[in-house]
Amino acid sequence: MAEQEQEQAKKDEKVKLTTKEVFDFGPVLGYFFRKKDPNRPSNFNIKVMHGINKISIIMFLICLTVIIIRYISRM
Repeated sequence: MAEQEQEQAKKDEKVKLTTKEVFDFGPVLGYFFRKKDPNRPSNFNIKVMHGINKISIIMFLICLTVIIIRYISRM
């Protein structure tokens, strides 16, 4: 029982990210510029899903940039 409580306590601890980890955009850029995997099944639904995901990520980054610029300009 004590072991389970220790494991739960470790899971509940807050993880502090370093600045390098916060601004690591490697996975995001990898999503946009990855090579086609011949083993992965390809159909219309998956292509559309990935297209919509890319559009939503771009929109999010643009909006985040606008919010940051507005915040800085109003200081």
